[in-house]
Amino acid sequence: MRLFTAATVITLLAAPAGADEISDTLEAALEAYRAGDIALAKEELDYAGQLLSQLKAQGLTGFLPAPLDGWEKSEPSTQAAGAAMFGGGLLAEATYSNGASEIGLRLMADNPMVVAMGTAFGNAALMGAMGEVRRINRQKLIVTPEGDVQALINGRVMVQIEGDGSTEDKLSYFEALDIEGLKSF
Repeated sequence: MRLFTAATVITLLAAPAGADEISDTLEAALEAYRAGDIALAKEELDYAGQLLSQLKAQGLTGFLPAPLDGWEKSEPSTQAAGAAMFGGGLLAEATYSNGASEIGLRLMADNPMVVAMGTAFGNAALMGAMGEVRRINRQKLIVTPEGDVQALINGRVMVQIEGDGSTEDKLSYFEALDIEGLKSF
């Protein structure tokens, strides 16, 4: 009897207390599939995919750096697949302000705009036409004529740093990025 009780307790402890929305949605998709409702199964899978993308986009916010001394950082915002004006994919951004200046830092991953920019970032002549080419922490970047900073990390994460802050401040924010972490994101 003690073995049965111990096994039951271990099983109950190992089971999740409550399924999350992603698990529930995947289960609903499987149930719909088994019932022959292919349309509902696909709808549930699409929804689960959206939830997973949102979760991944939230992970992207972890790469937004802490504010520089004397600056404040807004609450980061994210979008996943719904970032239509940027071609879909993942988006995380925050605004940094020091009272006199404001800088926006945007990270975009896995979207057509980033893929298209890969061609420009892979060609030295095109990069030069976009602005001044620099290298920080072994990463090539472009400083536009307006003083904004753009970079493509590992061919799939676009970094854009814009605003009315100084170019030096924008470059400092770029230096604060976890480039190696973004490469493996």
